[in-house]
Amino acid sequence: MSLRRRLARIGLALAALLSAPALAQHADFLVSTDWLEKNLDNPKLKVIEVSVNPGLFERGHIRGASNFSWHTDLVDTVSRDIASPQQFQALLARAGVNDDSTVVLYGDNNNWFAAWGAWVFDIYGVPNVKLLDGGRKKWEAEGRPLSNRVQVHTPGNAKVKTANAALRARLGDVLAVARQEKQAVLVDIRSADEYQGKVFAPSGVQELAVRAGHVPGAVNVPWGKLVAEDGTFKSAEELKAIYQAVGVDGSKPVITYCRIGERSSHSWFALSKLLGYDVRNYDGSWTEYGNSVGAPIANPAGTVWGKT
Repeated sequence: MSLRRRLARIGLALAALLSAPALAQHADFLVSTDWLEKNLDNPKLKVIEVSVNPGLFERGHIRGASNFSWHTDLVDTVSRDIASPQQFQALLARAGVNDDSTVVLYGDNNNWFAAWGAWVFDIYGVPNVKLLDGGRKKWEAEGRPLSNRVQVHTPGNAKVKTANAALRARLGDVLAVARQEKQAVLVDIRSADEYQGKVFAPSGVQELAVRAGHVPGAVNVPWGKLVAEDGTFKSAEELKAIYQAVGVDGSKPVITYCRIGERSSHSWFALSKLLGYDVRNYDGSWTEYGNSVGAPIANPAGTVWGKT
């Protein structure tokens, strides 16, 4: 074993001791990097990578993992919708997912798109789905092995269920809350600059809205507040305190949103799975809402599209 590998092992052992209490609280929905490496040979375990950066999976991935592309596999590329039941059923079969499988999702960008995947799995009623706590970033930081061999799985027998509409918010739902016609808490998980309307979107992104700001009444809890430096989720007590500070305590339904729905899936996972709140993810998010004619907007910074 190389010196780099030995040092990484020492570091991950210390990190595991520090993060163990938080992970134990979330054991139903998260697995540790250590647990995953030790269980890779379990035939009932199916590992799926959902990353956004192209070519990342091909350059190296967790041994035995399948690759789901967020841009093409988990969405309908024409209708800007989630994957159809038929499309998702085919994905499950290709990944070898069976009715008794344990599915572990992971990805880059602190599991943003893996969390989106978990949300789609939940919509279609696939049981026993977990996230790798810390995602690809933590796995690599600890020097754990990667493979570039693509494994072909025996087709799985898991069946999708009727889509659960209670997990998804639509434009009309958000407008009803913004106009105070329905009761719910809107959680904008974007950066403070996006929320305040100082910028239309993070630097370098392509998906834009022609208006800046946020949905009236929404509170701002950037997704990054929910994780430690290594990308693992904070404890339930810490998560509750973060949300209670802005009046989110689970007493009302919650709707999360961001720009295109992936960062808000990460917060949906924390609020729904780790805290047990009643949460819907608004995957239309700001690219839909900010481009909708007549939709009320709060824009504290007063930024105007096209004005220099």
